[in-house]
Amino acid sequence: MRIVQGLTGRIRTRRERALGARTWRVPAGRVLTSCVAAGAALWGAAGMAAADSPTPASSASASDASGDGPTEAGTSFRTATAVKPGQRATADASTGDYLYWVVPVDQGQQATVRAKVTLPKAARRGTATWQLDVYDGLRRRQACRYGAQTRAAAQDASSVELSCTLRTVRGWAEPWANDPLPGSYYVRLTVVDLPQEDLGQPVHAEVRADTAEAGGAQAVDGSLAAPLVPGAGTATPQDEATPQDGASASPDRATALAEPDGGWSSGWWSDRWIWTAAGGLLAALAGIWGYSLTRGSGRPSRVPPGA
Repeated sequence: MRIVQGLTGRIRTRRERALGARTWRVPAGRVLTSCVAAGAALWGAAGMAAADSPTPASSASASDASGDGPTEAGTSFRTATAVKPGQRATADASTGDYLYWVVPVDQGQQATVRAKVTLPKAARRGTATWQLDVYDGLRRRQACRYGAQTRAAAQDASSVELSCTLRTVRGWAEPWANDPLPGSYYVRLTVVDLPQEDLGQPVHAEVRADTAEAGGAQAVDGSLAAPLVPGAGTATPQDEATPQDGASASPDRATALAEPDGGWSSGWWSDRWIWTAAGGLLAALAGIWGYSLTRGSGRPSRVPPGA
């Protein structure tokens, strides 16, 4: 009788242990499948977020649909002609003039400015060197990451092309730093070296500024209280644009305060949030998977093996 009870107890114990293993053990295949599915879903969400960000092509198509850009340029920072990103601006001027345009660039964007100068067909006396400069809202000259910022045109050249790709615009910077900040960016095009006899000859200039999102890899924590645009330091920027002597306000001065399409970014959102959430979820699923592999077959048997 005792032998039968012992065998019955062993069988019952093994049965309970098997049921416990079936109840608590998670198949590794299911966890791996869940990890892959979660990763694919988060990857798709990140792709959709990146697709929602503006690109140079979309900016260009939007500006082309609205027509060509302005056909004149300013002669100083205060009279710079406002241009939207992706819009082509033209101007007819004389050799030796300083031509100014202003374009808004937001946080996390990388701007590329291109300029083309059509030189006069009349005979010139020598080589002319043209230069493209970009200044931020504080009128600090920004260095180009790459591009032909200065280029010499031979005596028989018909045109000269210049370009400048700026660093990624940061949300904020230390007072001593020269980092590009969100706001208005001034583009200046002029000739810096040419024979004295060639001054005053007519030229045709074309300028275009394209912006692209740099992504969360270039994002920083923090943002400015207000973008660096003309009149940002006054309580009412419109009052500054209104002359005190009763003269009419310049239309270029009023449009220079325009902001990018969709408004200025708040500075708190970037796609780093998506990648952080994806990493946390995948780490949690990997921990569950590892636990299921190392926890064993279930609770140990209460009956000694030799009983």
